[in-house]
Amino acid sequence: MDIDQLSEQVLKGERRALARAITLIESSRADHRTLSAALLERLRRADRQAVRIGLSGTPGVGKSTFIESFGTMLTAQGLRVAVLAVDPSSARSGGSILGDKTRMDRLSRDPNAFIRPSPSQTHLGGVARRTREAVTLCEAAGFDVVLIETVGVGQSETVVAEMSDLFILLLAPAGGDELQGVKRGIMEMADIILVNKADGDLKAAAMRTCADYAGALRLLRKRPQDPDGFPKAMTVSALEEDGLKAAWEEMQTLTEWRRGAGFFDGRRSDQARYWFEQELRHALLAKLETAEARAETARLGAIVAAGEATPAVAAAQLLASLGIKDG
Repeated sequence: MDIDQLSEQVLKGERRALARAITLIESSRADHRTLSAALLERLRRADRQAVRIGLSGTPGVGKSTFIESFGTMLTAQGLRVAVLAVDPSSARSGGSILGDKTRMDRLSRDPNAFIRPSPSQTHLGGVARRTREAVTLCEAAGFDVVLIETVGVGQSETVVAEMSDLFILLLAPAGGDELQGVKRGIMEMADIILVNKADGDLKAAAMRTCADYAGALRLLRKRPQDPDGFPKAMTVSALEEDGLKAAWEEMQTLTEWRRGAGFFDGRRSDQARYWFEQELRHALLAKLETAEARAETARLGAIVAAGEATPAVAAAQLLASLGIKDG
């Protein structure tokens, strides 16, 4: 694979080249990892930025419908939109349906949009192992907005906040009260809460839910990266495309305030440090996948199972065999 040619094609915004580049970075083959590192280094020099928007919510809340309506609205304004959708993988077979692109039929045919579904595999936190690198590729390809749709699993799904500029939480009507809203976890990470399906018979319920969460947000400690009035709760209807422009205006307001106050670049620097530490952890764990390490792990595991050593002592012995000091 010619990395120089591929990088030039990505920088020109060629969609097929972008798709090939994402496939490359998602590969776990050692030679592909080397090539992907070289590709990312070349693209990093372009220094292009998009607004990264992480979107989470419970299954069935209408994330795909919202993204299609929201993305179509953005492309109508002349913006280029990339969607990175993470699909849950089966714990039994390991496979994924990857049906998000099918759900977003209208947006997938938009020349100013790019949709890429990826399997979550065994990675926790609602995103895939290489979603962060895929975001970098989309920025290099010249997209203005990158939407990161998570698996949608619940209150612990906060990893997407470490790769996005804005974290949007999508909720369904009658999804909770003020007590639910003040629970720590995903709720306190959200920049804007959008109560979807505010239409038809559910509109009144959506308004009540929005009021409950707005009250709950006022009880949370104010964050230094937020101007007055944020985080906030709003109602939207992805089906009727109502409230989307107002939501986008609030996202822009928050983004511009953070840029002016210095929080935008500071946050990205913190995120880069976070992902460096994550890469380091994965590299250390990879050392346990060698044949020698697996054999030693199996031997010490049998000793622990027989009650002849504690897990802590056995783990220290394994680390020592790899040349890593415990503690």
